[in-house]
Amino acid sequence: MQSFTHRHKESSEASSKATQGYVIDLGWRYDLMLWWQNILSRGKWQELQQHITDLAQFQPGEAVLDVGCGTGTLAIIAKQHVGAAGRVSGIDPGLKQITRARSKAERAGLSIDFQVGVIEQLAFADQSFDIVLSTFMMHVMPDDLKRQGLAEIARVLKPEGRLLVVDFRRPQEHEEQSERPVHTGPWQSGVQDQPALMQEAGFLQIESGEIKTGTTKLPEVGFARARKSQ
Repeated sequence: MQSFTHRHKESSEASSKATQGYVIDLGWRYDLMLWWQNILSRGKWQELQQHITDLAQFQPGEAVLDVGCGTGTLAIIAKQHVGAAGRVSGIDPGLKQITRARSKAERAGLSIDFQVGVIEQLAFADQSFDIVLSTFMMHVMPDDLKRQGLAEIARVLKPEGRLLVVDFRRPQEHEEQSERPVHTGPWQSGVQDQPALMQEAGFLQIESGEIKTGTTKLPEVGFARARKSQ
């Protein structure tokens, strides 16, 4: 899976700029794929969502941004936790993903702001969010784009706001590839790289670890989380 340039031309709301990285834009087919994966893993994908929710520590009234929100599943969970007093936004470069996310939120009776957008140019004001999430996206981004994205995330986070990244771990046998500057294969970037990038971006209280799924049918998953300075 190689990084490539993907221009978004599907809609007037889509960014006219190019972004790098592997873009998934399957809409309802994406949800079907995850549903099947959940069956094959005996419910471990659903269990993983609970792990992510626990790590995020959503609080009532918070403002949440999901970067690379896909079809909106996690954003919907976040909205259920922050309640009517909170707000949730989600961005994704895939128009079909966003269209599906809006449909799911509408069916759930939830008000969520879903936008076609890219991590390197977040269309939000400074200090807008209490927490920013990114799940299963960073591993398909070149390091320079990760740096741009983390700078944008820091910009839109409130002072002491939280960042949570959940992604695949690079298997141990590929650790020697971790210094490569861009992602050129499925395991040449992993969540293990995030703490150093977060520190470089000025984040504090950085912690990371594994998320145990208890099955060999899922790749290894880990997390990194941090806070913005005051």
